[in-house]
Amino acid sequence: MGRAFEYRRAAKEKRWDKMSKLFPKLAKAITMAAKEGGQDPAMNASLRTAIQNAKAQNMPKDNIEKAIKRASAKDVENYVEINYEGKGPHGVLVFVECATDNPTRTVANVKSYFNKAGGGVVPNGSFEFMFNRKAVFHIENTENLELEELEFELIDAGLEEIEKNEEGHIIIYGDYTSFGSLQTALEERNIEVAKSNLQRIATTPVEFSEEQLVDIEKMLDKIEDDDDIQQVFTNIA
Repeated sequence: MGRAFEYRRAAKEKRWDKMSKLFPKLAKAITMAAKEGGQDPAMNASLRTAIQNAKAQNMPKDNIEKAIKRASAKDVENYVEINYEGKGPHGVLVFVECATDNPTRTVANVKSYFNKAGGGVVPNGSFEFMFNRKAVFHIENTENLELEELEFELIDAGLEEIEKNEEGHIIIYGDYTSFGSLQTALEERNIEVAKSNLQRIATTPVEFSEEQLVDIEKMLDKIEDDDDIQQVFTNIA
């Protein structure tokens, strides 16, 4: 991976450091979770996850509470979740998850991002077999946790893989259908999760050169800056 990987990671951190764009996306996730499952985090696992992820990004408590209350607003009833798939520069595969109150606007914008980068949107389902949907949990406070012991305890909850990254944080993977059972198992063990979500992980990641990544990142920047875009996944190694 080398320099290309370092470039990708630095560029991604730079993008997600844009709080003016990140907080509205986190707030939208909280609002939609509250709308779907109720405004009580104790009774709504999706809402607990959304709040947890917002706190991990240092989102103010007032912003979180406002996002929860907004679930009862009339305009929120129009929000829908839509996915798009596309090919970008140098053949990179991109999976885009959106939450929007205006699908016509969103699809026009998404198409323009791909077209201007020399790529294009493809029919939904084209890349389904090239991405595995996984439940992913990040644990930063690992002081009292033994990796092998935790692995054994979580197998029945749907654990598929567990690893420690370069920062010493534990990352837990399971099938997307096991998200709820893994979340419950971690809560029962009083293990604090820094962030968690459903990710689409490429089955065959592709290495791109640093020069190619520059072109790809330009397109990803524009996509992720869009207020309707919630998450973006690629097949970049």
